[in-house]
Amino acid sequence: MTEGADPNRGSDAATTPESSQFPRLSRVRASAGIAVSQLSHARGRTVLTVLGITLAVLAATLLAGTGIGVIQTGQQQFDAAGRDVWITGGPVRFSPTGVGGFENSIVDAHGLDAELEAREDVKVVTPMSFQTVYVRSNESDYETLVGVGAPARGGSVQITNGSGFSRPDVHYAGGNYTGPMTHEVVIDQRTAEMMNVSVGDSLYVGGTTGIARENEFTVVGVSPTFSRFLGTPSVVVHLSELQEVTGSTGADTATLMTLTVADGADPEAVAADIQADYPDYDVRTNQEQLTEILRDQAVVMAAGGSLVFLALLAGLALSVNVLLSHVYHQKRELAALKALGTSSSTLSLTLVAQALVLGTFGGLLGVALSFPAAVGLNRLAQLLVGFGDVVVLPRAVLAGGFAIAFVMSLVSSLAVSRQIAGIRPLDHL
Repeated sequence: MTEGADPNRGSDAATTPESSQFPRLSRVRASAGIAVSQLSHARGRTVLTVLGITLAVLAATLLAGTGIGVIQTGQQQFDAAGRDVWITGGPVRFSPTGVGGFENSIVDAHGLDAELEAREDVKVVTPMSFQTVYVRSNESDYETLVGVGAPARGGSVQITNGSGFSRPDVHYAGGNYTGPMTHEVVIDQRTAEMMNVSVGDSLYVGGTTGIARENEFTVVGVSPTFSRFLGTPSVVVHLSELQEVTGSTGADTATLMTLTVADGADPEAVAADIQADYPDYDVRTNQEQLTEILRDQAVVMAAGGSLVFLALLAGLALSVNVLLSHVYHQKRELAALKALGTSSSTLSLTLVAQALVLGTFGGLLGVALSFPAAVGLNRLAQLLVGFGDVVVLPRAVLAGGFAIAFVMSLVSSLAVSRQIAGIRPLDHL
């Protein structure tokens, strides 16, 4: 060591304050501290803003989760139906002046059934009709339910109690409707609870109360199959018997027909061939039918999207409002800081820190509340339509919801930063 050398000189770097070594980090910490302090001071506006961001995140996650859940549920229901091709006569229309309330557009359903089953590429054909019917039991008053005319038997129909239909549709009798009526009915669990009946009990079913009084049916099974498909309580009888009690035997109408293709046959090719042979009807594969149903609900989905957009605007407006309020109420302090040499970028960084704090709390709260909200909506859907998984929350949806809060925070801070840049110290001091 040379004479006169300072023995402590070598430790200067070690004792240099961290703020001198990392000025940017120090500035960020200071801005964050100021931001948290100011938000704590204005608790009312802070809580309101966090709730606004939470609402926006919650609306976005629940709508996205509902869209995914509806598509998944629809796909599962179509797959569970075990059908390959769907035939309809166009959209189902209401007929207020007619018995049953629905205008079924497929005519000569039994004849078309026989023609299609004669094809080598078709294995099973199932015509179905939907009508509004009056139903009562010996212990209940009349209720209007959806009556389904379909064969409630076979592998595609799940019977949870009872045995289902004991005989095929014999009342049709070659188109004369002179065969005996089986007077058998299959119901779903909600109908059983509504009517307080079980297998072996009686139900009175008809297109009018007068017709219902004359037609006593015996409950032979409980099945969720058709109520899940329709999303409403229902009673299922043979097609010809539903036509009989709703006065639609003349045209032999049905709402739709489902087909199961023969082993090895291509559903798309079969659908194309049938469409060519029957141009008056709409023939679609499973996936095409699901897509068409979703397209019909485009207005509802657009309305839901509009609600989410409004929620996002509300959250963004609240974020901008609280930051503008901060700038307005502290113009003198901000002007003094600028006069002392504090740069606009440092003051803007404080706003960014505030916005990120608001967005983080709002995003986390929105994601956390999405879970109980989804559970509640699923329970409500189970009670109303019989589906229990209408709202699903995959990780991508939750991450997207939190990202929305983050983006809203950045946008609001950028929008307010211009106000700080425009502050002139001489105007406020």
